[in-house]
Amino acid sequence: MAQFEPFEETILREICNLLGDTTGGLTGSEIDNLLRDSGIEPLPGNNKRDKIFQSLYHRQRLDRSGNHVVAFIYAAMNPVRYVRDHHVFEERRIGLNRILAFMGFSLAENGKLQPITPARTISEAQERARKLYRELVNRGAHPDILRFCREELLQDNYFHAVFEATKSIADKIRDKSGLTIDGGELVTQAFSGINPLLAFNTLQTETERSEQKGLVNLLLGLFGTFRNTTAHAPRIKWAINEQDALDMLTFTSLLHRRIDQCVRTRPTL
Repeated sequence: MAQFEPFEETILREICNLLGDTTGGLTGSEIDNLLRDSGIEPLPGNNKRDKIFQSLYHRQRLDRSGNHVVAFIYAAMNPVRYVRDHHVFEERRIGLNRILAFMGFSLAENGKLQPITPARTISEAQERARKLYRELVNRGAHPDILRFCREELLQDNYFHAVFEATKSIADKIRDKSGLTIDGGELVTQAFSGINPLLAFNTLQTETERSEQKGLVNLLLGLFGTFRNTTAHAPRIKWAINEQDALDMLTFTSLLHRRIDQCVRTRPTL
């Protein structure tokens, strides 16, 4: 292992607070085992957070090095421990990265530290650890979702991320169709009818015509549920949580791919 400088006391305490959190942190027995596995003698503390801090702080002072602290983080964040609880690993990793950013480190998906440019402000540290953007990247979200929503996603702004995603769908349909309208009317004029302006397939069979109708209904549902609501409802009165935002943006990503594949069948009237 490379040589690590001692952790600042404030940073070390925040790491211990996260890993020893009462609800989402390590258990007491896990803490004892991980400390010993890392070559650190467990010391008593007022609670789990304090126990980790006292043990790590004492060992760090003896070593005049942060190596045993890093060893403990590596043991606690070994991905093998989270094979059945990947979401727990990600939650802890995101929290740690918000803290470690101030030291110039980031905990990668393999559970190891990698150097980054140190953060100077809270917003810088948060931006690097943003969960929604990374989750969408991991899901293989369409590039236009990430491009249109980047600023909102970096702020974990679920409300406006949803709004921008639906706007990006309308923007692409207008580009493909040459129409200048918006919302449900745009979808209807572009995709509906016996001879639609845009087609998702050849429309030669009943199955293909049914697919066209189904995708039109999905697009109309998207605009009816999200675009119209977000355009007129104040953010505080239209709640959307992280999971809903991820699912909706993934769904919008699917629609982007299908619109990419659709073809123009005739000139715009």
